[in-house]
Amino acid sequence: RQMCIRDRFYDDWKHEPLVLNQWFQLQASCSLPGGLERVEGLVSHSSFDFRNPNKVRSLIGVFCSSNPTNFHSDNGAGYQFLTEQVLSLDKINPQIAARILVPLTRWRRFPQARGESMRAHLDKVVSFNGLSRDTYEIASKSL
Repeated sequence: RQMCIRDRFYDDWKHEPLVLNQWFQLQASCSLPGGLERVEGLVSHSSFDFRNPNKVRSLIGVFCSSNPTNFHSDNGAGYQFLTEQVLSLDKINPQIAARILVPLTRWRRFPQARGESMRAHLDKVVSFNGLSRDTYEIASKSL
């Protein structure tokens, strides 16, 4: 089986953390169909570390802030993904969780149906039991 370019690149550079951050960013920002599924797969990649803020920003942060085609899909799956990631991350690193939540806080700038979906996900975050002060502040101020 022939190795694809993406896999070959990873294999060549897997020992360079800064290059891998760029590799995550490139894949997260790719507007081709299947972006959310690609990012979900990379969250479980061996080089992704949920406890590393740079990795989180490079993958989850870039997907949600720099890939509007896939993040703002009609079915709201991007919003659900971000909500789940923020709630998981909030227990580990509340500051990064609050920072990556920002794309949902812009719900007023979107058409009504999409904005309401974004707001509903913010409501889920705000009502989460045990939410950090950092994340609560960002979410509640935008509502």
